[in-house]
Amino acid sequence: MPDLSVVIVGGLHADARKTVVERLLADVPGSVVLHHDLATAAAGTVVRTIRDATGILSAGEAPLVNDCACCALREDLVPELRRLAGTGLTRLAVVELWDSVEPKAMAEVVTAGGLTVTGVITAVDAALVLPYLGNGDDLADAGLAAAATDQRTIADTFARQLEYAPVLAVVDSAEADDEDRELLAQLHPTARQVLIGHGDLAGAQPLLAEAALAGFDVEAAAAAQHPACALLPADADAHGVSTLVWHRCRPFHPERLYEALEDITCAAARSRGRFWLADKPDTLLHWDAAGGALCVESAGPWLAALPDAAWEMVPPVRRAAAAMDWHPEHGDCCQHLVFTSPGLDRDGLERVLESCLLTDTEYAAGRDAWKQLPPAFDTLLEV
Repeated sequence: MPDLSVVIVGGLHADARKTVVERLLADVPGSVVLHHDLATAAAGTVVRTIRDATGILSAGEAPLVNDCACCALREDLVPELRRLAGTGLTRLAVVELWDSVEPKAMAEVVTAGGLTVTGVITAVDAALVLPYLGNGDDLADAGLAAAATDQRTIADTFARQLEYAPVLAVVDSAEADDEDRELLAQLHPTARQVLIGHGDLAGAQPLLAEAALAGFDVEAAAAAQHPACALLPADADAHGVSTLVWHRCRPFHPERLYEALEDITCAAARSRGRFWLADKPDTLLHWDAAGGALCVESAGPWLAALPDAAWEMVPPVRRAAAAMDWHPEHGDCCQHLVFTSPGLDRDGLERVLESCLLTDTEYAAGRDAWKQLPPAFDTLLEV
């Protein structure tokens, strides 16, 4: 099968996404766009279109799989890409994701199908970053759910789209200001930003095409999002936007933390990381908050809780992350939370977080005593 480069372009900012896709079509000869429209899922099908710079080349429908539009997309995407590769006429396949589809799942599907993902790009309108990050509405209420069981919100979906992609294509907006641009930079400081303005067609296109063909490591991208070894933002403060990195080597008291959840979650537009509860001292917990809503999940054991023989089965990137946090007494068990927001009350937030840690007396009582503390998070963790 001839080589075919695949770039995935996603994002809830639909106008920005369409602008980016059009730029790629115009700039890369032999490129086509493959798009699955999930808006028709209620009728039982997903509409697929393939087009180039001149217009639509083909259109078809893919039936729902288990009443799931995203599942239909997964089943249909790879065969269509393989068909395009087989013609030998396409240099670049631009997979334009529907609004709420997340790039991580699609990049993994395409790679597992034996195809080469050379880039993942999230299209962004900088003026819309804070409004979307603060929008706690369900996707279903906005008509953007990808399945009947989809319980995601606009905020958490947008956050994952933004933070997974190594390239952000930022479309020029007259409404965007320095605070908007700084918020974007602090949320994903390692991303390569390609600026696309209305008057810089010649300058922006080669950069975008280069980013689309630069190469992509699906395993590294997944590791950068995993709570155990996530590549989290660093401390920052500029243009009215702050990022607070809070790192401690003492567990939270479950009840005090639970009672403070609303204050902590609402203190920042975005917060994420890993944390340590005293009543579950061996469990690494994932903190993921956006739009005033918090998702807490177990991410398995801390490395310190594993027998030495099990370490060989742990990916090197996980071992490296644990080594950076390693404490002589409790290993990698720690609090590592990051909060990013305009107008962040850093001092106030730190006071609340500190008040939720075990006191000296509670800490000195030891693990057996910690495990007897009230399991306040069992409902959130569905234990």
